[in-house]
Amino acid sequence: MNSKVSLLNQYWTDIYFHLHYPHKEKISHQVIRILQLVDKQKEIGVNEVASYLQVSHNTASEHVKRAIEKKYLTKERDPFDERKVILFLTDAGKEVLHRNTSLDEEKLEDVLKQLDQNEVNIVEQALKILSERAKQCM
Repeated sequence: MNSKVSLLNQYWTDIYFHLHYPHKEKISHQVIRILQLVDKQKEIGVNEVASYLQVSHNTASEHVKRAIEKKYLTKERDPFDERKVILFLTDAGKEVLHRNTSLDEEKLEDVLKQLDQNEVNIVEQALKILSERAKQCM
């Protein structure tokens, strides 16, 4: 693997390891990925979840069912196609997704206070560029 790619990956894992929120709830990696998918894409149903996770429809359906039982997701019929069910994040789902995928904002703020304004601008610009290009990969 390209050493630059390995180095960037190491930086990212260091950042996440040191700055993530403490994990409060027991939640599977699969459910977090489902919550991310519902958050980042539009009109996600069980078929899209199955495809994204590369699992059977039944397996995806079980994961979704558990997320609904934990009140992380709700489902509604598609108004244009009553056969299709669309998933939505609840407020609890948004909160658990944030805590399990985002950086702790207080910790991040403490780190940013240690940088001068030019360094803050460089970090912001670099992450913005990576974010924009990553969105084009989907």
